[in-house]
Amino acid sequence: MTNWKAGETLDTVTMKPVTRLDLIKYAGASGDYNPIHTIDKEAERAGLPGVIAHGMWTMGNLSKLFTPYYDQGFIQDYSIRFKGMVFLGDVLTLHAEVEEDTEEKTTFRVYARNQKEEDVIKGNVVFCKRLIEAPIH
Repeated sequence: MTNWKAGETLDTVTMKPVTRLDLIKYAGASGDYNPIHTIDKEAERAGLPGVIAHGMWTMGNLSKLFTPYYDQGFIQDYSIRFKGMVFLGDVLTLHAEVEEDTEEKTTFRVYARNQKEEDVIKGNVVFCKRLIEAPIH
C-alpha cells in the first residue's frame, strides 16, 4: 500500500494535442452531442472562438493520474471547478499533489494546465486505499 506525504506529487501526465476525433468519440460515449464540441461553425455561432472540449472529457482525463494505483484502491470522491476552455490542439498536463494522507484515504489537489500554463480545471480527489471486497456466493 502506498503511503504519501503532504506536498508530495504524483507523476504528471502530458496528453497529446486535443483532436476533433477525441471529442467526437467522447460525444458518442457520453451522449453529449452539443455541436459546440465538434463543429466549428456551431461553436462560432455560440460566440466561442472555436470548438471546445467537453468539460467532463477534461475531468475524466484527470483520472489518468491514478492509473498506477488502481490495484491499491479507487477514487471515492471527485470535485472539480472548471477554470477555462480547452480548444482543439491544446496540450494538457495533468497534476496531483497530496493534501492529506491517512491510513484509509488520501486527498489530492488536482488540476490540468494547457500549453500556456493556464489552469483549465482544478479540484480535489479522495483516493480510498482499501479495495471493497465483494462477497463470494
